[in-house]
Amino acid sequence: MDFKIEHTWDAFPVKHEPAFVRLNPGEGGVMVEVSAPFFNDPPAPLGEPGKPFNGLWDYEVVEVFFLNDVTGQYLEVELCPHGQHLVLLLSGRRNVWKQELTLSFKVSRGETKWEGRAYLPWSYFPPNVTKFNAFAIHGSKEKRSYEALYPVPQHELQQGQKPDFHRLEYFKPFTFNTLFGKEWRQPESDLWLIEKPDVQAYNQ
Repeated sequence: MDFKIEHTWDAFPVKHEPAFVRLNPGEGGVMVEVSAPFFNDPPAPLGEPGKPFNGLWDYEVVEVFFLNDVTGQYLEVELCPHGQHLVLLLSGRRNVWKQELTLSFKVSRGETKWEGRAYLPWSYFPPNVTKFNAFAIHGSKEKRSYEALYPVPQHELQQGQKPDFHRLEYFKPFTFNTLFGKEWRQPESDLWLIEKPDVQAYNQ
């Protein structure tokens, strides 16, 4: 399954080569492959490459979201060209109940382009994923650019509206059966069987 992030969050065409996301079947999960322009702006996070980094959304990242739109449970995965990553499990809009999960994530980077491969086990996915969205962020201060696979339509924009990747109503229908076949059923997740009480809201 291939996706190109060709618009800004508010539905204007991007002015550079779009970030590309591919989903492939993996052994016991899904392989997420990213190919994107490398802006090197902002500079690299101070966190160790290959490790989780809280607040990664303030840096250069490509993100993928997998949502069950009935329960409001979703998985957010942030991938940075410098090698850091962030995995969040959310139950309800912005309500994080598990974060900084481990991730197998490998990056190769040139001067103007980067590629990454992240392996997501089924335990990270909420039951019955039904919708999807992907995003890319880069730039500093007034040059900060927020890009979306499925943006907010221009006719629905409100005055003063800011980019918000947790507008779940704009996610689009998605099924893993496209990858795994009509008879396939998503494996159950031990992580999602019991939601934790220490839910916290966060702002991105």
